[in-house]
Amino acid sequence: MAAKENWEKVSPEEKHPRKVFGLAAKDTSGALSPFTFSRRNNGDDDVTIKILYCGICHSDLHTIKNEWKNTIYPIVPGHEIVGTVIEAGQNVQKFKVGDKVGVGCMVNSCRSCSSCSQNLENYCPKMILTYNSVNTDGTITYGGYSDMIVVDKHFVVRFPENLPMDGGAPLLCAGITVYSPMINFGLNEPGKHLGVVGLGGLGHVAVKFGKAFGMKITVISTSLRKKEEAINKLGADAFLVSSDREQMTAAMGTMDGIINTVSAKHDVTPLIFLLKAHGKMIMVGAPEHPLELPVFPLIMGGKILAGTFVGGMKATQEMIDFAGKHNITADIELIRADYVNEAMERLAKSDVKYRFVIDVGNTLATA
Repeated sequence: MAAKENWEKVSPEEKHPRKVFGLAAKDTSGALSPFTFSRRNNGDDDVTIKILYCGICHSDLHTIKNEWKNTIYPIVPGHEIVGTVIEAGQNVQKFKVGDKVGVGCMVNSCRSCSSCSQNLENYCPKMILTYNSVNTDGTITYGGYSDMIVVDKHFVVRFPENLPMDGGAPLLCAGITVYSPMINFGLNEPGKHLGVVGLGGLGHVAVKFGKAFGMKITVISTSLRKKEEAINKLGADAFLVSSDREQMTAAMGTMDGIINTVSAKHDVTPLIFLLKAHGKMIMVGAPEHPLELPVFPLIMGGKILAGTFVGGMKATQEMIDFAGKHNITADIELIRADYVNEAMERLAKSDVKYRFVIDVGNTLATA
C-alpha cells in the first residue's frame, strides 16, 4: 500500500522520463503545433516503437476540437500507427528490434473481464484509448502524431512484410472498423450481397474487404459522382444513389447485409428496406445527433440493426494479416507533418480520397 501511495505522489515527468516530440492541439481551435512531452521507460512487457507513419482519422478531428466534449488538452492525436520496434522488454517474445509493427485505437484494458476473456478488449469497461485517456499510472495517453510510443506488447500487432506501411496504417482503425462487423455478423461469406453506405475512409476499405471475401458489393451514396470510382477503381458490382426513389425501390429486399459508415444524421428507413428477411445493418459511423429508429421495417422483416466499435486485438491481427494476404491498403494522400492543419481543414470538407497519412519518420522533426 505504501508503494502505491508513493507512486501516486510521483510527478508525471518522473513516471514518464523519455522525451518525445509531437504535434498537439492546445485548445478548441484544434490547431496543431509542436509539442514536447514524455513517455514511460520501456517495461518488461513493453514495446518501444519508432513511429514512421500515422493515419488521420475523422475522430482525430472531432477530438482536437472537443466536439465530443471529452477532450483533455493538450492532446496528441493519432491511433493508426505504424513503425519499427526499437526496444522490447524481457517478457516480450513476439517482437524484436527492427520488426514492423502497428498500434490501433487502444493501448490497455483490464485483461480479466468477460469482454477481455473473449478477445473483445475494445468493449472492456476499463479500456484505455491510444490518446485522450487516463492511463493506469494516472497520466494522459498521447497518440501517434509523435516520433515514438511505448505500448504493452498485448496491444501491438505484427505488420505484414509485404504490406506498404503508409497505405496500411489506416487499416488499424478504418480497416478493423469494417472488418470486425463483417466477421462477427456473418457478412463475409462468398456470394452474399453486401451494401456499403458511404464511400469515404471507412467505406472504400469495406468495399475492398468485401470483394476479397468474394461478396457482391453495392455502394450506396448520395453522390452520383462517386459511381465511376466505386465500380471502375474499387471494384464494386453496383451503385445506388440513395435519393433516387426508383433505384432504391428496385433494390428492395436484395441485400444480406449493410455496413453503414455515415457519420451525419440520415434516414435509415430506406436502407432497412434494402435488406432481405433477417438481413443486418451494422452501424460503424457515429452521427453526432440521434437517428430516428423505424421499428416496423425491422419487425416485418425480422431484420437486425446493430453497431460495433473497432475490434479486439485477435481480430485486429487477423485483419492486418488478411490485408497482407490480399494486398489490401487504404487509398491515401501522404502528407508532411507541417501540412497537418491544412489536412484537417480539408478533412472537415471531405476533401480527401480517402485517408490522409502523416509521413512521421521523414517530416515530423521539421514540422
